[in-house]
Amino acid sequence: MRAVHKRNLTILAIIIGLAILAIVQRSTAGPNAVPVMQQQAGLEIGAYAGKLAPAFILQEGDKRYEVGGDRVKPVILNFWASWCGPCQEEAPALNKLAMKYKDVLDIYGINVTSQDYKPNAERFVKKYMLTFPVMYDLKGKVFDQYNGAVFPTNVLIDKNGVVSEIILGVLSAEELESKIIALTGS
Repeated sequence: MRAVHKRNLTILAIIIGLAILAIVQRSTAGPNAVPVMQQQAGLEIGAYAGKLAPAFILQEGDKRYEVGGDRVKPVILNFWASWCGPCQEEAPALNKLAMKYKDVLDIYGINVTSQDYKPNAERFVKKYMLTFPVMYDLKGKVFDQYNGAVFPTNVLIDKNGVVSEIILGVLSAEELESKIIALTGS
């Protein structure tokens, strides 16, 4: 009887400890944390087509970039690394499309710096003369939020903040442009 009572107290202590840990983690969110978005039209938040895009903020210099919720324009999140051959292949076409559709689409380049070397990433930006905003995901938190697994990964998000599609790897410029046209209605 005493052993059962001791086991029950141990289990209760573990449950209380886990609850306290969860509360502490929520209350000590980092500087990139965004308040949880209200669910819209019954949609759940997640990095999957048809779900609300996970919210985040990345700051580069004095510029602050936010994703989450309604937007003026759809956005493509382009997760990349400087050492990635397919990312190097994709960069010129992505840059041209960003310039062509700048009035109806935002493209955010997100270097997953946790898996790269920032000076190499900065050289990549200069080499390909990227005209769209490039941010550095220093700890890979945003990449993790979007279930990142390969480079490049392009996440297409509509004006309502809903993930339209996730593209793993490189598409031809024509294929990507057709997806942009579908996303923007252009």
